[in-house]
Amino acid sequence: MNDRLALVDCNNFYCSCERVFNPSLIGKPIVVLSNNDGCIISRSDEAKALGIPMGAPLHEQQETIRKHGVQVFSSNYTLYGDMSSRVMSILADEVPAIEIYSIDEAFLQLPKNFSVEMGKALRAKVLKHTGIPVCMGIGMTKLLAKLSNRYAKKNKMLTGGVFDIGEHWDPDGIMHETQCEDLWGVGKNLARRLRKIDVSTVLEFKNADPVAVRMSLGVIGERLQREMNGIRCLELEEVPADKKSVMASRSFGSPVEKLEELEVALSNHVSRASEKIRSGGLLASSMVVMLRTNRFKPEEPQYCPSIRFTFGTPTASTSQLMKAARRLLHRIYRLGYRYKKAGIMLDGLVGSVSYQPSLFDAPVTPKIDVDRIVDDINRRMGRVITHGSMGVKGTGDAWRMKSGRKSPSYTTSWGELPEARL
Repeated sequence: MNDRLALVDCNNFYCSCERVFNPSLIGKPIVVLSNNDGCIISRSDEAKALGIPMGAPLHEQQETIRKHGVQVFSSNYTLYGDMSSRVMSILADEVPAIEIYSIDEAFLQLPKNFSVEMGKALRAKVLKHTGIPVCMGIGMTKLLAKLSNRYAKKNKMLTGGVFDIGEHWDPDGIMHETQCEDLWGVGKNLARRLRKIDVSTVLEFKNADPVAVRMSLGVIGERLQREMNGIRCLELEEVPADKKSVMASRSFGSPVEKLEELEVALSNHVSRASEKIRSGGLLASSMVVMLRTNRFKPEEPQYCPSIRFTFGTPTASTSQLMKAARRLLHRIYRLGYRYKKAGIMLDGLVGSVSYQPSLFDAPVTPKIDVDRIVDDINRRMGRVITHGSMGVKGTGDAWRMKSGRKSPSYTTSWGELPEARL
């Protein structure tokens, strides 16, 4: 018999991170915004109670925000990523295996003697050591663990934030109350197909004719139905598969027309993307550079070029990638356009260890790997070392994202450490 699985999910994660270092926010409505402060991507329970919808444009919610004193923050992904690492490391220490599913979710393989009370103790430990509240759902399969987690979050007072659907006296009742579109992996599109075969609730999905489900949803639907019946089809992925590509692309805070500013923006994207592939032990075989004007302003001239370059030898060198990106940018740049977005994609990624060079290939890395030394320093000290082509903050910053409400990077920057006042 397979060990049970658990899904641990951080509650309103971005908002919870903001509260850790600013306790005065506890009990107050909070929202966190997307890139360029455009849309609401995280809401505290208090903000949800005010009827603020997920994904709503900020300008449409100004009246509610003003009337109820909602605290608004720009996204601070550096802080959120570091807090996520702290949560995941605590979880990993307590279980045999873990699959980090997203920045705020992880599947756990549980020991055979794991109980709901042990789950509550782990939940309390995460809260004590990080300040982040989590909920846990337990089940024989990933899908049942997800469903359990959903019930735990919606019924915190009853469950204490931890719920095992296998121990509930009426699991079918919970499934009957849950619509298929709320089930992980189904969503609105697949739920629409299920309604055509008279399946609306999770319980109906569980008991539906497998042949009809397969015909309607294909192999994916068949696996989900088996998972719903306690037959594990989705195993824990302890080691994430190597990425096939990495993209770094952001919309500008203001339109950019000058080539020099585009070069600075692109250099910053290359720096971030190259650091990502090095952290995964990967090399890029090719690069794509792209520019975009604002398609939401049809009255302006539109131009959306992209260009690809294939390296003779795969590389993860920031300087090599920056040189290539700059050459490609010069080839596609045109005067007279107001650019809204620029980005690069590194693809054809191969493992730096498994890559087999030919006899005539240049060395993949120099004897002294400066990039990895810089990565290590920046990881420990904050981003203190940058390439000159990435520009000086405060000069020609039209391309940088709008983030006027961003909180300090409390845990990753020496200059932004929280202050204790007496």
